[in-house]
Amino acid sequence: MKKKTYPLIYAGKKQQFARSVVVGDLVFLSGSSGRTMETGEVSSDNVADQMKVALDKIRAALTEAGTSMDNIIKTVIMLKRVEDYAVMRQTEREYWQKYAPRLLEEPPASTFFQPASLAKPSMLVEIDVIAVKP
Repeated sequence: MKKKTYPLIYAGKKQQFARSVVVGDLVFLSGSSGRTMETGEVSSDNVADQMKVALDKIRAALTEAGTSMDNIIKTVIMLKRVEDYAVMRQTEREYWQKYAPRLLEEPPASTFFQPASLAKPSMLVEIDVIAVKP
């Protein structure tokens, strides 16, 4: 099978892992967080804001890889504080409604867990995604 790798670049610096890897018709995204692409830093201490940044990055990465959010088949959501679960899911639903309404009717498989920590202390959420190409 053919494989294509898309680099991840934060603040002009190429990271040691890929933004996404496409193998056949499967698209594997690295975990997306509230870190902005421009600075590589988290721009908010609010979980809803960080979710929106992460989902914007996911949408852009899927477009770059030749697919869309409508084709997400699996998410793994790591949430630093379990008490933010309802806000996280509400923000996700609102985002789907705006950018991928099909996911409201046919949601992806999803796993949630609360990790001991994330890569940066200021990160509140990270989302790992698998999608298909049409």
